[in-house]
Amino acid sequence: MENKKSFLGIGWAFPPEFIKSQKATKMISEEEDIKSSLHILLTTKLGERIMFPEYGCDLEELLFENLDRTLITFVIDLIKTAILYHEPRIDVLKIDISEIDPLEGKLIIEITYIVRATNSRINMVFPFYKEEGSNII
Repeated sequence: MENKKSFLGIGWAFPPEFIKSQKATKMISEEEDIKSSLHILLTTKLGERIMFPEYGCDLEELLFENLDRTLITFVIDLIKTAILYHEPRIDVLKIDISEIDPLEGKLIIEITYIVRATNSRINMVFPFYKEEGSNII
């Protein structure tokens, strides 16, 4: 089982944290690394990464669109496509989008996926909205 989990990788925590006592950076691995990778993918604009301009999901471009079934279907397809091309460690089973506060445009994106190497089923909840006074989603 441990050999299968080594495939999942290890990487820096995001945002990067430094452990002064160990003179090292905080590292994450396995399923936690995948969740972090998905969060980064969903919050990255297309073209934001100079050397990898097609990386990202570009959800922020949709912040002020009318929230209807067409937009929700488009967002689901956008997320599925981004994960398909940029996160090879998982297979998406289902993406559900529900509204918390329709007047505020707050969405909850729930992604259910299977980790290919371990066949583990995981559910990730991603709140998507623009915080007041912030340029961060």
